Parts: sequence; C-alpha cells; structure tokens
Amino acid sequence: MILAALLCASTVFPADFSRRAPGFSLPDVKAQQHDLADYRGKVVILEFMQTTCPHCGAFAAVLSEVQQKYGDRVAILSVVNPPDDQNKVAAFIAARKVSYPILFDCGQVAYSYLRSPSFDIPHVFLIDAGGGIHDDFGYSDAIKDVFEGRGLFPRLEAILGGASPAGKKK
Repeated sequence: MILAALLCASTVFPADFSRRAPGFSLPDVKAQQHDLADYRGKVVILEFMQTTCPHCGAFAAVLSEVQQKYGDRVAILSVVNPPDDQNKVAAFIAARKVSYPILFDCGQVAYSYLRSPSFDIPHVFLIDAGGGIHDDFGYSDAIKDVFEGRGLFPRLEAILGGASPAGKKK
C-alpha cells in the first residue's frame, strides 16, 4: 500500500536529481582560460579524460561528430589531470585533429564534479543551458555506445529539446 502511494506521488511530483554544475576556469594548451560561465546558454559536454586512454581516443571521434552536427549549440570541454602535460595533450590533439579545448586541471575541478579522489575515465557530464548537470556517466560496457557509437546523440537531443532522457543514469 505504501509502495503504491509512493509510486503515485512520484508521477505527480517528479523528483529533480539535477545539481548546479560547479564553476571553474582552466587553461588550455595555449594558456587561454576557459570559464564554464562563458558557455551559459549552451549545452556543455564536460569530459574528464586522459590522453593514454583508448576509450577517450574513440570518444574524441564521437565528439567531433557532435561538433559537426550541432555546431555552436553544444560546447565541448575536455579536462585532463596529471600525469598528462602540454606535450601529451598537444600530441593527442594533433593525432585526432581535435578542435575543441582540452583543459588542464590539478584535480580540484575533477573532485568538485566527481566527489571522489578516484574515478574511471572517460567520465562525462552533460550540462544544460541553464548550468545544471543533466546527466553524468563514466565509461562501462553497459553504455559503451555513448563513448564509441551513437548513444550520446539521443541524450543530447533530449537536453536540446527540453525532454528528460529515458533511462537517465546517475
């Protein structure tokens, strides 16, 4: 009986699990600062990655497709932490013809998002135009299609269209 009442209440009063994306300003390989606030009004894909990660390399191709399809409606920001350095990032950018910024963090921004000192990479946050975290997921076999196939596109369409994605994973 209590379960039925809770299920009914959840359809009347849907839960909102989003949280505000923590702000940051980080430099890219050319020492240009990128402040998350500058991207307000756009959907932002925030990726925590590492240059030696094979899944991150595959995801770079997906992100290039996102750029081609959505243009400046979607901003892409990738963030690396040590041991990645300017030389490794520059080589990654050149090898994959990356045109979105890859930013340098010392761990503070990653921790503010992931709330954990360790995490699997790549890890992606989809931030809506209002600055709220709409979705957050790390690489796993269960959602491999997001990182290596077409699985990211329906999630972006849901945010751009204002709908909630089916099967939202937190």
